[in-house]
Amino acid sequence: MNRKYFGTDGVRGRVGESPITPDFVMRLGYAAGKVLASDALGLAAGENPVVLIGKDTRISGYMLEAALQAGLCAAGVDVRLVGPMPTPAVAYLTRALRLQAGVVISASHNPFEDNGIKFFSAIGAKLPDATELAIEALLDEPMQTMPSRGLGRVKRIDDAAARYIEFCKSTFPFERDLRGLRIVLDCAHGATYHVAPHVLHELGAEVIPIGNHPDGLNINRECGATHTNAMSTAVRRHRADFGLALDGDGDRLMMADADGTIFDGDQLVYAIARHRSESGYLKGGVAGTLMTNLGMEHALGRLNIPFARAKVGDRYVLELLQLNGWQLGGETSGHILCLDKHTTGDGIISALQVLHALRDSGTSLAEYTADLTLYPQVLLNVRVAKGFDLNHAAVRQACNDAESALGKEGRIVLRASGTEPLIRVMVESTCPDQSMRQAEHIAKAVRQAAPAPGSP
Repeated sequence: MNRKYFGTDGVRGRVGESPITPDFVMRLGYAAGKVLASDALGLAAGENPVVLIGKDTRISGYMLEAALQAGLCAAGVDVRLVGPMPTPAVAYLTRALRLQAGVVISASHNPFEDNGIKFFSAIGAKLPDATELAIEALLDEPMQTMPSRGLGRVKRIDDAAARYIEFCKSTFPFERDLRGLRIVLDCAHGATYHVAPHVLHELGAEVIPIGNHPDGLNINRECGATHTNAMSTAVRRHRADFGLALDGDGDRLMMADADGTIFDGDQLVYAIARHRSESGYLKGGVAGTLMTNLGMEHALGRLNIPFARAKVGDRYVLELLQLNGWQLGGETSGHILCLDKHTTGDGIISALQVLHALRDSGTSLAEYTADLTLYPQVLLNVRVAKGFDLNHAAVRQACNDAESALGKEGRIVLRASGTEPLIRVMVESTCPDQSMRQAEHIAKAVRQAAPAPGSP
């Protein structure tokens, strides 16, 4: 059964347009509440399931939070509110407080006009496909509000931020600290603005925060993990040792060295993997995605570290890690999973793992990742209407032509975005000009074959 609303990371879209409207989000809360109530185990007779709701700093979060909690309460589910809180914090708190589920209102790295709803299970992991499908199946059925005696109640958790700060610090070795380091921290005007600086400061670092004044409209605007120039410039201006850039909901990480050079998710995963391998506690291998740079795979191979690729999306990286019994994986975009530290990707915790490696080695990021040579990649996004067929004959022919031209010196990935109406064209080879030519060739074929956005 295909999903109608859920993508690779929950339900997401433009606020005010289906499905991100107050009425839909209320029905989504109700449907999720009914499914979670039926799946809840260990509750005493008459005891309601409890669901935690967090959000990022978008102005629409106020509206959607109210709609979501109304739907959950109507289904007989109690709600715990934590306000602006990183996505991985919601996953942690759901698990730590032994709640039945967690919900995050966020569109991650997207602009403020977008928003979304994503769920975590009682163990702090993304909901399984079967649960998402069960929620979708109830969305078109009429709401039947519980009798007043059975309605859910809402309370606020006042110490949520402090709990999460201590959890993040616990993932960094007690015998190590960050004293003597000056770190620029870009919070993307997002959900980490009031927690990430405290984590680094309490571990001893001198923290220079930027992107830490959210106003509801500036989340991810020319800052954060998707716009790293702000971090890079600040590192050079303040003569910092490192820069960290998080995204709007705190599950992505990009870093910079002292000269402002940017290091992406592939390079950061490599640093963590190398350190764990050298320290003797790397369990198995490393999971990446179809977009992971071929140079990363080759560099891990030189360290005799197994590598495997999943579909794009951190949920698929997680599935591959669980299948193989591994602990470390990630995406080029900066989603990094360290399953011995957390159940989901966490930008703050990922940064601490990289900083641990560099403190142990006494080197810079550039020195520690010097054996990793990234092959030039070109990524083009082509906006299309929903339902575009990637197997269109002209598109397949363009891909075949590009593969013939690249031979064994490169590879092609053509896929639909799981969160936006885009076809992503990625070409990777040892020759930048060749990569660009072939990517443009395929993108042109997609544009010519694709229906115009908004058409039926």
